[in-house]
Amino acid sequence: MPVSETSAKSKKIVVIGGGTGVFTILTALKPHFENLTAIVTMADDGGSTGILREEFGMLPPGDIRRALVALSASDNKMLADLFSYRFEEGVGLTGHNFGNLMITALHRLTDDFEKAIEEAGKILVVQGKVIPVTMKHSQLMAELEDGQMIKGETNIDIPQHDGRLKIKRIWLKPQPEINPNARKAILEADLVIIGPGDLYTSLIPNLLVRGVKEALGKTKAKVAYFVNLMTKFGETNNFSAPDFLNAMKLYLGEGILDFAVINNKKPSGQRLSGYVKERAEFVEPDLGNMPLSKNFIPIATDLIRPSGLIRHDSEKVAKVVKMIL
Repeated sequence: MPVSETSAKSKKIVVIGGGTGVFTILTALKPHFENLTAIVTMADDGGSTGILREEFGMLPPGDIRRALVALSASDNKMLADLFSYRFEEGVGLTGHNFGNLMITALHRLTDDFEKAIEEAGKILVVQGKVIPVTMKHSQLMAELEDGQMIKGETNIDIPQHDGRLKIKRIWLKPQPEINPNARKAILEADLVIIGPGDLYTSLIPNLLVRGVKEALGKTKAKVAYFVNLMTKFGETNNFSAPDFLNAMKLYLGEGILDFAVINNKKPSGQRLSGYVKERAEFVEPDLGNMPLSKNFIPIATDLIRPSGLIRHDSEKVAKVVKMIL
């Protein structure tokens, strides 16, 4: 292995986000890098996670579970499948995810959410760290362009209102403080990756936590934002890549992003047709309208998998990250 590649392999990489986006990036980077940390949103309040959050008064385990599974170094595929298993029947079990229940049980045993995550990581033989962005409870709020106020991450993510309405602003109520471990990870990182993921329900909620933006401004790490491949109905209707970046800049401020990684390969009409029902559209790169910012570099390249669901390709993502490092 060349010296430069050996050096890159040991670099400290922090991935900030939630949902399937963090899972995708961590899965892509795990074979290539030894020092990975996921900082995960605590805004989720839907499904199994929402029920456990309400009934046990704990922080949401769902996005934590996904990140743990992504970082598992175990050769036992059954173990990862077990943590991802969702019950489809059974009184009180229907809809619950086994991994969420496991983390809940560990939380009850340890009386410490971070300790529960650590113990779950040992079971999954996790290669890296998974850190909640905050240890405080809060709720995601949104104001729509018509003045409507939407309460809760799930109601923003799966709109009961007219999903064609634009989101004017979002905030956390009450505004929580950054987890000191998350702050430490950001300050010690060589590279911080934000995204991909649902802009207003997986990514920006992390930036709303008091102290996150300040840590990103203070770190010596390069900060890269992976722009989504497809829009999300109710959140980013008709967004092009510059729209994602302008929204990110609104909450992050000037001078923090060093790179924006943008897909410039449009999938076939046949692949896109599968997204018509969920009213998702291809995110056009629209490189001519990139927001101007000092020391900011857009990287436009083919990032999509060659077939199947329109997702970031692991090898293509790893190649870009190596280039940045």
